[in-house]
Amino acid sequence: MLPWLLCGLLAVLAVTLYVRLRLLQHSLDDIGRQLGERLASDTNNPIFLPSRDPHARKLAAELNVQLKELRRQRLRCENGDRELREAVTNVSHDLRTPLTAICGYLELLDRGEKTPAQARYLALISNRAEAMKQLMEELLRYSVAAGAEAAPLLEPVDLNAAVEEAVASFYGALAKGGITPQVSLPDERVVRSLDRAALSRVLGNLLGNALKYSGGDLDVTLETDGTITLSNAATGLDEVQVGRLFDRFYTVEAARHSTGLGLSIARALTERMGGSIDARYEDGRLWVALRFPGPS
Repeated sequence: MLPWLLCGLLAVLAVTLYVRLRLLQHSLDDIGRQLGERLASDTNNPIFLPSRDPHARKLAAELNVQLKELRRQRLRCENGDRELREAVTNVSHDLRTPLTAICGYLELLDRGEKTPAQARYLALISNRAEAMKQLMEELLRYSVAAGAEAAPLLEPVDLNAAVEEAVASFYGALAKGGITPQVSLPDERVVRSLDRAALSRVLGNLLGNALKYSGGDLDVTLETDGTITLSNAATGLDEVQVGRLFDRFYTVEAARHSTGLGLSIARALTERMGGSIDARYEDGRLWVALRFPGPS
C-alpha cells in the first residue's frame, strides 16, 4: 500500500511541477511578446502580467522600470535633436545675409584693378566664402531633410524614368570629369510609392558622390526589385572610409571640398520613404545600393 501511495504522491508532485513550469513558460513568453511590442511602439503602457508567480512578476516590474527610463531618454534625445535642428536652421538663416553680402563685395573687388598678389588672395577668399556658403546651404537642407515633422508626399513614381532623368541632368558634369555613365534598366517599369522631389534629391546626391570619387567610370543599374546600384572605380578609398560615408560631416581627402552632408541627407530622405541605402568597397570599386522594396 505504501509504495502505491508514494507513487501517487510523486505523480501528483510531477504534475504540479509540470503545470507550474508551463505557466511560468507562458508568463515568460507573454513578457517577451509585450516587451517587443513596447520597444517597437511609442507607448506608455507597462507590461501587464496576470500570472501570480512572484519571480515572473518581479521580472515584469524590473522591465517596466527600464522601459520607463528608456522612454525618458528617448524623449530627451528627440527634444535635443529637435532643438539642434532648430538651432542649425536659425544659424543658417542668420549667416545667409552677411555671407551673401561678402560674396557680392568680393565680386566687385574682382572687377577692379589689382596686383597679382591681390588677385591670388582675393581668389583664396572667394573660394573659402563659397565653401562656407555651400556648407551653410547643406546644413539648412539637412535640418529640413532630417526633420521628422515633415511627412513625405508619397505618389506612384516610375523608377526607370527617375534614374534616366537623374543621369541626364548630371551628364554634362560627368562628361566634364571624363566619365561616360553606363545605365542598365529593366524592360518592365518599376513603380514605387515615393516622394518624387525627395527621390530626385537622393539620386542627385548619389551621382554627385560618384562624381567626387570615380576613377573614370560609372555604372548605374536598376533591378526589378527596386534596387538602384551605382558602382565606380575608387582607388582613393578604402573599406574604413566607405563605412563612414553616410556619417554626418565625414569627408575624405579625395572630396575635401565636400561638406560631408550629401550622403547623410540621402540616407535620411531614403529611410523616411521606407527605403534603405548602404555602401561597400570591393576590389577597388565603390558600390552604393539604394533599395525601395515593393509592397509585401
